[in-house]
Amino acid sequence: VQLQAYGGGLAQAGGSLRLSCAASGRLFSSSVINWFRQDPGKERTFVAAIRWGGGRTYYADSVKGRFTISRDSASNTVYLQMNSLKPEDTAVYYCAAKLEGPYGSSRYADRSYDYWGQGTQVTVSS
Repeated sequence: VQLQAYGGGLAQAGGSLRLSCAASGRLFSSSVINWFRQDPGKERTFVAAIRWGGGRTYYADSVKGRFTISRDSASNTVYLQMNSLKPEDTAVYYCAAKLEGPYGSSRYADRSYDYWGQGTQVTVSS
């Protein structure tokens, strides 16, 4: 599976951006697609995840109510709609996938994921 992330850019605080993660290769109902973000010099942190089959979603507390993760099975694409952006959302965003699982708390850990897209920069100005 190869992942290609795009859609980052510059936004003002309060604005919106939508990130896309296009997957080539087969995904399964148990597959999980995830968005992480990373500030320079810091560890990658969990943002949002979606289970391919059924579409169950998971969010970090810091983005809950502002970000929405969704999928389009026809195009094998996962989206991250980011609204009410804050300067602290500034980071490089990565999408990641695991074909089977992960489950439980491991879904929030970047080490659980086998496939990664290139990062896309999101910058939010105040």
